[in-house]
Amino acid sequence: MKYLCLVYMEQRTLDAMSPDEFTALVRESQAHDEDLSRRGHFVAAQALQPTSAATTLRVRGGRLSTTDGPFAETKEHLAGFIMIEARDLNQALQLAAGIPMVRMGSIEVRPVMEHGCGGS
Repeated sequence: MKYLCLVYMEQRTLDAMSPDEFTALVRESQAHDEDLSRRGHFVAAQALQPTSAATTLRVRGGRLSTTDGPFAETKEHLAGFIMIEARDLNQALQLAAGIPMVRMGSIEVRPVMEHGCGGS
């Protein structure tokens, strides 16, 4: 079964990191992804640009509106994702606990719908 691990971080936490600290985090994250891949759990992963680069779309009454940035005002924002394969939620949680950013933010683990809307 596939699980999406949504990585939430505070932008100020990332902004406060020195270039060396950020590079170390990126390397640790890549090593974690490679380990998941070797063990047969890795599907995909990607970091996202800051929310300042986001645009939110809505269609209401047949009219499209756009807003710069995210819709919700929160401290934490979606910073990236990792799609994994796991036999069950318990294994998915164990795998997600190894994601390096869990020490600075939070990881939401959500099962992927295998059938129906958008399922594969």
